[in-house]
Amino acid sequence: MKKVWIGCLAMIGVQAASAQQTQGKVTYERTMEMQIRLAGISEEMQQQIPKTRTDKIEILFANNQSVRRQLPPEETDEQAFNNATGASGGGMSIRVMAAGQDDITFSDFAKGTITEQRDLGTKKYLVADSIRKLNWKITGETRTILGYTCQQAITQRISTRFSSSVVNGEVKREEVPDTANITAWFTLAIPVAASPEYQGQLPGLVLAIDVNNGRMVYKAIQVSPTVDVATVKEPRDGKKITSKEFAEERNKMMKDMQRNNGGRNTIRFSN
Repeated sequence: MKKVWIGCLAMIGVQAASAQQTQGKVTYERTMEMQIRLAGISEEMQQQIPKTRTDKIEILFANNQSVRRQLPPEETDEQAFNNATGASGGGMSIRVMAAGQDDITFSDFAKGTITEQRDLGTKKYLVADSIRKLNWKITGETRTILGYTCQQAITQRISTRFSSSVVNGEVKREEVPDTANITAWFTLAIPVAASPEYQGQLPGLVLAIDVNNGRMVYKAIQVSPTVDVATVKEPRDGKKITSKEFAEERNKMMKDMQRNNGGRNTIRFSN
């Protein structure tokens, strides 16, 4: 009888493992804090400038691979900004640029590679790199997200970013240190390393991320087991380029835009 029970338990374990979701689609809501100061406008209008920006991200995953793409907004960033501030009237013009709205990120977790299809002006590029893993610590804390039990993992990423300032009427950009304290919540119920950021880092699907206590927050709002597997594929449209080359091209374009801005206020959101 004992052998029979052992056999039954083993069969249950096999069935449970086979029942785990390994393909599907996740929709995330992303909220980013914005710190914007514009010269030449009143303090009253300055207070009307939105303090956060919210959009939606979609992750498709299957065959140990994932595709990340941004969902179309209900209104453009420029419309949302001008509607919130009334900046489209009174002879003032605000131009809002949202980077990455048409970008696609493909991750192959078995190969440990990541390919980004990115737009830069009128050109498309394919930026290939390896998945660079951070040093994560699983804390033991848990929470439930959309019915899934999730574990907490924390890490820190030390890198650099560009900071812009206006000196004597000229926009100056300089590279400054940037430290990100990251908290992620992942579920082992879906043993796929997909995530809206930091893909291929954790042993389960990431359903929430908090960077620097709310500076950027991802929150899953829907998880579906249904996905068109054919759409989970590596992008092919664009010129192949390294991460370093892409950064150089982007910085050159930003300098050209600032030089040819023509006095308009321009705000660029980076994903």
